[in-house]
Amino acid sequence: MKRLIFILMAAQPLLAAETPPQAADQAAADPYLWLEEKDGQQQLDWVKALNKETLDELQADPLYKDLYEKALAAGNSPASIPSAHMQGDQVVNLWQDAQHVRGVWRRAPLAEYLKTDPAWDTLLDLDLLSKDEKENWVFRGGVCLPPKNRFCIVRLSRGGKDALVLRELDTVKKAFVADGFRLEESNSGIAWLDKNTLLLAEALGPESLTASGYPRVVRKWRRGTAPQTAPVLLEAKKEDIETGVRCHFRPEGKACIVNRKTSFYESEQFLLSGDKTQKLPLPPDAEVKGLFKGRLLVTLRSSWELPGRTFRQSSLVAVSLSKAGLPAAQADPELVFEPGPRVSIRYVSFTRNAVLLTLQDNVKGRVIKLTPAGRGWKTQEIPLPPNGTALVDSSDNFRDDFLLSYQSFLVPESIFYSADAGRAIKQGPRQFEAAGLESAQREAVSKDGTRIPYFILYPKGMKHDGKNPTLLTGYGGFKVPLGPLYSSAIGRLWLERGGVHVVANIRGGGEFGPEWHKAALQGKRQTAFDDFIAVAEDLVKTGVTSPARLGIKGTSNGGLLVGVMATQRPDLFRAVLCAAPLLDMLRYTKLPPGPQWVGEYGDPASPELGPVLAAYSPYQNIRAGVKYPEIFFFTSTKDDRVHPGHARKAAARLKEFGNKIYYYENTDGGHSGAANLTESARKSALEYVFLSRKLMD
Repeated sequence: MKRLIFILMAAQPLLAAETPPQAADQAAADPYLWLEEKDGQQQLDWVKALNKETLDELQADPLYKDLYEKALAAGNSPASIPSAHMQGDQVVNLWQDAQHVRGVWRRAPLAEYLKTDPAWDTLLDLDLLSKDEKENWVFRGGVCLPPKNRFCIVRLSRGGKDALVLRELDTVKKAFVADGFRLEESNSGIAWLDKNTLLLAEALGPESLTASGYPRVVRKWRRGTAPQTAPVLLEAKKEDIETGVRCHFRPEGKACIVNRKTSFYESEQFLLSGDKTQKLPLPPDAEVKGLFKGRLLVTLRSSWELPGRTFRQSSLVAVSLSKAGLPAAQADPELVFEPGPRVSIRYVSFTRNAVLLTLQDNVKGRVIKLTPAGRGWKTQEIPLPPNGTALVDSSDNFRDDFLLSYQSFLVPESIFYSADAGRAIKQGPRQFEAAGLESAQREAVSKDGTRIPYFILYPKGMKHDGKNPTLLTGYGGFKVPLGPLYSSAIGRLWLERGGVHVVANIRGGGEFGPEWHKAALQGKRQTAFDDFIAVAEDLVKTGVTSPARLGIKGTSNGGLLVGVMATQRPDLFRAVLCAAPLLDMLRYTKLPPGPQWVGEYGDPASPELGPVLAAYSPYQNIRAGVKYPEIFFFTSTKDDRVHPGHARKAAARLKEFGNKIYYYENTDGGHSGAANLTESARKSALEYVFLSRKLMD
């Protein structure tokens, strides 16, 4: 008790000074601040006790073993598609199965990959490396030096954390370079400049960090020198979000860009010339997507108004590198592509002679190919199946061919090769029986009259009697769109057993471009919550389900979403899966890296937005005497993106008021909650046992 009183006393002056009065009163009265200490023994003992309570109940259920084995078998299936990233005439792939739980990073010639059973050459075995170094390494990709791609900076995460260890790998010798580039665990970012030089967004010490805990300084790091003594190219302010580095290698040359991210959605972009930087004439919220034939291609989050013309938001625009030093009005940008209504650009990819756009058209995928044609651009639709998620899987700036993928809720992923149009070269295994299932796209009407699309998967001949066990998911933030994806876990562990699955495309996401996102930004956040409620109520009104049979699931920002649902509409839901959530919106900026999200949610210290956040913050709105749906909190001690304190405190508050809760905190796993296939299978089994007990009994 003395420890608790000390924490509260220490916190109160800071809260009172920085937070609006109403928010300060609520936060200062918090009896569970002590749970924000991640690794204290008292805190870990508390976690261990709740973990045991949850595991003892859910793993004792006879259903658990069956669901776990099904999830593990699907994840370890040798028939799974080996996804691939093109690197010149090679492709690289991370493969995981029962023998390679953490995975092997491997490479094969493209011609070999196109075969039914390609022969792979292992570059790095993560299981052997973890055993030798007594670490739980999670592979986060390799950054290789084009065009030969022999030398790669391998990114390794301890237990799934965002912070990474960086090491240089020689893919010919299949060994780490003895005197190579190497960084211990940090949030630093790198880009190759040449064989002996990296651009380093440095996050190696307190002075090089922003308030969000990300790189503040960009350096030009030469091989054989200490990174923190490398020449500085760019410095951001402490209150900025971060700095970033990227080099675009092309047959016609390369361009390196460094940026200073001033808010989550705004940056200053600089072109590197020797040791000098030149500010690019771009709007602050424009996103640089790549380099193509001497032109930088950028997407616009807001309309770009110039003398005599305006480029509409969502458009793809090109700016010549030769005019990068001119004012925006003289840079003469050109329009490359302008999406129509209900269409958004999801990804921009490049080949040697074409620009590839992955589009979402009414939340379903399309891919188009753009090539220069005189003073304009020629557009060609790439033939892929409709009504699913289609995208460019991989391309290379030094080649004209590329790989595409397609999947839907009921059709597993297929890989297509551009030089063999219309024929899938790889077909994923059918992980569940889909013959008795149907999918449809429907709409609900939100509180303000906006039509909100949602996808529904259900058994053929489903009765609209309100008795169908239904799981509703959503996200609604950070421009992230949700589309049709094939999930073995949902299929095997839920749909095959008679469950209904629903995906809500609420505002705040990126389904229909910047306006869809901005409609739920900061002070407008309640819009996303109203949209989700509208979809839930539509499911009840149309007889798909009833509150007694309706569960919801959300992760990260989606965890905030379902936390708000549980506190605003406890009458509407029976069960809640709340994973890696933000729940204390009055203290989220105090828990790293929370400050970077002020552009999304608003600042709790703001007199205008503090009361808005307080009004919906789930943790502060848990009340005594309210019957809440049963909630399963899932988080990770090693999550360095969303602090586990959010889930811990909400679980503690609900238990204090006599509510039944479930809680599992994985000691590894990072933000995903699972560091390998075994942990993923356990997580899925626990979730669907919980849902089955609440919605199917």
